[in-house]
Amino acid sequence: MKRRWFLTVAFLLPLLTGSTARGDEVTVRWDIVHVTFAPLTFAAGGSASAKAEDGSQITLTGSGTFQLGEDSEVTGGGTWETFSPSKVATGTGTFVATGFIKFDVGPGIGGGAIDLIGPIADSHDGLAFLRIRYSDGSRGVLVVSCRFNPGAVFEGITASKGFVDYWSHVGPVPGVDGGRTLFHFVSSEDEQR
Repeated sequence: MKRRWFLTVAFLLPLLTGSTARGDEVTVRWDIVHVTFAPLTFAAGGSASAKAEDGSQITLTGSGTFQLGEDSEVTGGGTWETFSPSKVATGTGTFVATGFIKFDVGPGIGGGAIDLIGPIADSHDGLAFLRIRYSDGSRGVLVVSCRFNPGAVFEGITASKGFVDYWSHVGPVPGVDGGRTLFHFVSSEDEQR
């Protein structure tokens, strides 16, 4: 486990600004993004969905931050809504991020889009696992996955809520808003703005 963290940080250091490379904590912002087209633009406030084994669905909105290696430095949350297999709403509320499990950065770096969240050069693909608590008292794990290039990585989210695992992400459809995520590495200067 320590080796994995060392390799992740060693990979990240060349990508980060000088102040972060000097030893400041590495903060990563995650977003479920809203996308508009022509020109391609990313903004906070989108939604993404995942399905359970029986076809029931959860749809989430949200954003937050975590610090690599720091379990207690987690912020953010969003909204949730669940649906039966026949698409009837079965619950709604909010959720908060309560813990960091892991993050692995991917090789892709953002570009070619307007980014209203942060500098597009600071956006990356990756895979994050966060502990979350729902407003109805249930707990779960949120998986946020972002990819810039086709491959084994999926784009979107999966989540568990209580004993239900919404394991099958509902991927984005070309030209349609929804099902997209983004990570940004945030410098201490960006946090102070």
